[in-house]
Amino acid sequence: MLKVVVVGNGMVGHHYVQTLADSDVAAHITVIGGEPRPAYDRVHLSEYFSGRTAAELALTTREHYKSLGVEAYFGDPVAKIDRDNKKIITEGGQTFAYDKLILATGSYPFVPPVPGNDHESCLVYRTIDDLGMIKAQAKGAKKGVVVGGGLLGLEAANAIKNIGLETHVVEFAPGLMGVQLDNGGSNMLRRKIEALGVTVHTSKATQVIDALPDNNNDDSTRLSMKFADGESLDTDMIVFSAGIRPSDQLARDAGLDVGERGGIEIDYHCKTSDSDISAIGECALFGGRIFGLVAPGYRMAECAVSQLTETKVPFKGADMSTKLKLMGVDVGSIGDAHGSAEGSLTYTFSDERIEVYKRIIVSADGKKLLGAVLVGDCSDYDTLLQYFLNAIDLPDDPATLILPHNAGAAPTLGVAALPATATICSCHNVSKGDIIEAMDSGCASLTEVKSSTAASTGCGGCSALLKTLVDDEMLARGLEVNTSLCEHFSYTRQDIFNIIKVEGINSFDRLMKKHGTNPEATTGCEICKPAVASILASLWNDHILEDKHVALQDTNDNFLANMQKNGTYSVVPRIAGGEITPDKLIVLGEVAKKYDLYTKITGGQRIDLFGARLQHLPAIWQELIEAGFETGHAYGKSLRTVKSCVGSSWCRYGVQDSVGMAIYVEDRYKGLRSPHKLKSAVSGCTRECAEAQSKDFGIIATENGWNLYLCGNGGMKPRHADLFATDLDDETLIKYIDRFLMFYIRTADRLQRTSVWMDNLDGGLEYLKQVVIEDSLGIADELEQQMTHIVGTYQCEWKTTINDPEKLKRFKQFVNSDAEDEQIVFIQERGQPRPASEAEKLLIEEPA
Repeated sequence: MLKVVVVGNGMVGHHYVQTLADSDVAAHITVIGGEPRPAYDRVHLSEYFSGRTAAELALTTREHYKSLGVEAYFGDPVAKIDRDNKKIITEGGQTFAYDKLILATGSYPFVPPVPGNDHESCLVYRTIDDLGMIKAQAKGAKKGVVVGGGLLGLEAANAIKNIGLETHVVEFAPGLMGVQLDNGGSNMLRRKIEALGVTVHTSKATQVIDALPDNNNDDSTRLSMKFADGESLDTDMIVFSAGIRPSDQLARDAGLDVGERGGIEIDYHCKTSDSDISAIGECALFGGRIFGLVAPGYRMAECAVSQLTETKVPFKGADMSTKLKLMGVDVGSIGDAHGSAEGSLTYTFSDERIEVYKRIIVSADGKKLLGAVLVGDCSDYDTLLQYFLNAIDLPDDPATLILPHNAGAAPTLGVAALPATATICSCHNVSKGDIIEAMDSGCASLTEVKSSTAASTGCGGCSALLKTLVDDEMLARGLEVNTSLCEHFSYTRQDIFNIIKVEGINSFDRLMKKHGTNPEATTGCEICKPAVASILASLWNDHILEDKHVALQDTNDNFLANMQKNGTYSVVPRIAGGEITPDKLIVLGEVAKKYDLYTKITGGQRIDLFGARLQHLPAIWQELIEAGFETGHAYGKSLRTVKSCVGSSWCRYGVQDSVGMAIYVEDRYKGLRSPHKLKSAVSGCTRECAEAQSKDFGIIATENGWNLYLCGNGGMKPRHADLFATDLDDETLIKYIDRFLMFYIRTADRLQRTSVWMDNLDGGLEYLKQVVIEDSLGIADELEQQMTHIVGTYQCEWKTTINDPEKLKRFKQFVNSDAEDEQIVFIQERGQPRPASEAEKLLIEEPA
């Protein structure tokens, strides 16, 4: 059996292992990773700072490799290649023989040779361990600098900003992202990033980094950067992200050919100067070029695997076009972004008012697209990319491809116009033809197509295009594209919202009788019941435990509390803006002690009380309500919290009363039911201590009012909010939020976060501005009136409940007894009660 050894377990090395394991090649695979963990997703590495764990970033596990018959070793890097004896030796002394050796050693961060770059507060941004170091160094720090204004540098700057540090970017070149963007695009990107509170320094050459003495005061910093122009910049931490260099030292030491500026030279078959050794990914040099994106690396991996089969696929280079979001700013680059092709023509659209820049480069005859730059709006990216990749003839006036839709823009290129060879998913090299073939083989839904082809399971950038293609194909085959909410209603959630509103329907039963697929049915399902319950609450604001609504609620809403894993419940009173009096703090402590509850201060500036028994919930809330608390709606798809910094009341940087605004906003929208949970924050200055840009709607103070950001998400798939409007007065700010929230509630799909809703909204941010600011649909007054009704009919659901004996009956553990459930057992951990596991219960019952 062929012995294949893979050195390196990054994304590309893992893709090679998985591709070879899935092939028909009889091979014994050994993979050796220098890092102490298996392959993980470096594309989304910055999400580690937004709460995503290393396990969630993982692309594989040791157990998965074992199930494939792959031997995997981690944390012991390869030190030497013995080509004469065809074996490799690790730093720990392990030896592995090979028939074929695959070098997937990747790259390492370039650190400029500046005196002082070895200070403990000088770091790099490349691996999960690097991010851990950055987190550790950020403790007690106030200011961070990223050296490098390229793609990775801006990702690092975003990470430092998310930690809460004052952030600066230092770039040697005159502009940001010089490889991907032209001067116009770079300038627009700089404007947008600086508007987010990041200071950019360009044309700066660092000469030396000096350590500063500790002056034991709050204003002291650790380091000082001295520049060639005589200026300096003090900081607590420096992160170098000034580019990458191929990790080719193993190959050099083994005598393999390397490029003059680094990189292991490979041919069309990804073979090195030793035919038994291949190189793939960022360590490989093909045609004098390093391909620094994951998609070309995947193509190399597939090419290298194919050399072991009868069907040998050559590597001919790869498209380096990219679309990304940096600090919430859309950036796209396609092909010849700098217009270097001889005789090429350029068309540019720039609007500094809305901060959008678009430029396309076309051939001398105006027929083919050669390149494009997009900053601030990438809605045209997919269309332009298909024109470029498939050499599709351009419209007679190419400028229409980048004009706004209200200024004569060309219609979006339909998927029907794409050839079968058109690449839909570049991460996994899935073409339109592959999608059609999958559907020919029986795939009849988007989920089935994704499972069969892996399309849109990488970075996800092609998801919208893929859905359009699948839907169009289903329609072309005479198949129905089912948009029904569920089997009980042949309508979308938006349709049902409109039906309930227009007809004044106030109960699920009435809706089912008039518009259900089976009018005789009396119950729905776990999809339609909570969806309709949410719509009824959003429109009429009845108490959710009224007899006609109670059967629609899920477990949490049923008991106005979140059920925990041991069957107890959490108690989460509202603490608007995070502001609380000493007396109220004392009450929370007394209640927690009385009912033996675990207490936790949350990221939303509230105090959660865990471990409440079902029958104790009314008594707990009775005490809390008497002390002035009210429900925090932690159990519902509704507004949760409005986080706040201390603002101008205390902070010397604050320019507006962020606490006062946060309290007002939370009090206004408390109890508002929506398709998904809502979170907000108010920051008193651009230092953004309240993290407003990761919220569904965030507010940041300026000298002239408030900037409003919409549709951020700090959850499983973090997304920065988009800047929606600037320098708003209080009245206009609230008016825009009213309209935005009610429009979202009216048009979103069930369980759809505002971030996903925005991404799927036809026309995106600009369309939303037209609806909310310009009232393009003529519904602004209606939206405001609906919000006024919700605000005016607010009730604390717990206060209403404890005053209603019928509603209280549901909080008895046993219908015919006041006894308590003895199955719930607690143990002490860190001085507080914690639910015991099943094994711990046995130890308690039968001590050793």
